Amino acid sequence: MLKKVDVRFFKSPEEFGLKDPVMIEGLPGIGHVGKLVADHLVKELKAEKAVEIYSHYFPPQVMVEEDGTIKMPKNEVYVHKANDVAPDLVILVGDFQSISNEGHFELVNAYIDIAKKFGVKRIFTLGGYGIGKLVEEPYVLGAANDPKLIEELSQYDIQFEKGEPGGGIIGASGLILGVAQLEGIESACLMGVTSGYMVDPKSAKAVLEVLMKMLKIDVSVEALEERAREMERIIAHIREMQETTIQQWKSDEDLGYFR
Repeated sequence: MLKKVDVRFFKSPEEFGLKDPVMIEGLPGIGHVGKLVADHLVKELKAEKAVEIYSHYFPPQVMVEEDGTIKMPKNEVYVHKANDVAPDLVILVGDFQSISNEGHFELVNAYIDIAKKFGVKRIFTLGGYGIGKLVEEPYVLGAANDPKLIEELSQYDIQFEKGEPGGGIIGASGLILGVAQLEGIESACLMGVTSGYMVDPKSAKAVLEVLMKMLKIDVSVEALEERAREMERIIAHIREMQETTIQQWKSDEDLGYFR
């Protein structure tokens, strides 16, 4: 039977042979920024699936595939054993975050427990920071659970703005930092500034480029760039439609005195 948080390892963490890996969390959130980055890393690095996580705290549904078969909602952990330059990685990706406050805490406890089992010493959570307007040149905002980490990350053009994000960091990306601090694990959240209105591959690319510099990861960003170009075409079309509507409205107002 399915437990409230059901963590299923494909083999023991020791069998993967990772050394002091860095954990990266990229679950769905604002602009899907974190999810885009984490999914991209899994694909480009050809990472190996290590863990599946099922939970009562995910939405009560199944996903229907193109061939008509179903799958349970789940989050997954992939691992990548790197070369001598870059660190080994433990990457958390998935379909959902919790639908309840209690579930967020239970799931984050499970994520931290998985991190400890793999010997993770540092965690980066990824997300978007919505500002309510279109962003021409995205940048990365940061928050960390250790002042020394802030000093280190500031060297990579990550901005730590006083009091921002003003409302805190909601969901796994924020809560992981807090629980990790209680467990003595250095953690930081990297947030790509985005409108918050739509999926934002351009903001995801900005976060990925920072992450690549920090961790000395070398992966292609071509897929994200193509998605960003497609999104820019959509935005340009929306702007054109808005301008047409505004001009039509002005024209109707100018002719109002004839009625």
